[in-house]
Amino acid sequence: MNRRNTSFTLEQAAQASPTLAGLAERARDSAARLQAIEDLVPPPLRAGLLPGPAEGDEWCLLVQGNAAAAKLRQLTPTLLTRLRQRGWPVTTLRIKVRSRR
Repeated sequence: MNRRNTSFTLEQAAQASPTLAGLAERARDSAARLQAIEDLVPPPLRAGLLPGPAEGDEWCLLVQGNAAAAKLRQLTPTLLTRLRQRGWPVTTLRIKVRSRR
């Protein structure tokens, strides 16, 4: 069978490639972290949150707007506590304002 005409799902491709499998796992982990803290974030800010990369004991949370970033920085101790309670050894939470494109 000619591989050029064969289609794969993203999951199949990830399973076939260690690099893609690692990226997919990191994305799932970051999404799970966001899900773990979402209820601590004021409802109007939740829609503008995106999970960012996690590296070691640091996790990045992407937000929409400076006001949202300021509020989340105030909540950082609470968010870190929740993450540690759920099993992630996070000591640093970076809040980054994402650009609007």
